[in-house]
Amino acid sequence: MTPESVLTIGQNALYLTVLILALLLLPALAVGLLVSMFQAATQINEQTLSFIPRLLVIFLVMIFGGSWIMQSMITFTVRLISEIPQLIG
Repeated sequence: MTPESVLTIGQNALYLTVLILALLLLPALAVGLLVSMFQAATQINEQTLSFIPRLLVIFLVMIFGGSWIMQSMITFTVRLISEIPQLIG
């Protein structure tokens, strides 16, 4: 196992992690921004008003994007396991 192969595996793992996190966090960020603008316009300072919509958006994204997330993780893991003989030998 060469240092280049270890770096490639780590790079691929970090890339997949960033993709999955972006899928979950970007919609929550957008909803949080919209709710913040609404709160600033109406001067309503309720903490649950910003928390619950973000929670619901993350839940909906996980429902609709969960199969893609799981498939991506399974593909990465299967590819990693299948490359073990090449990495060792």
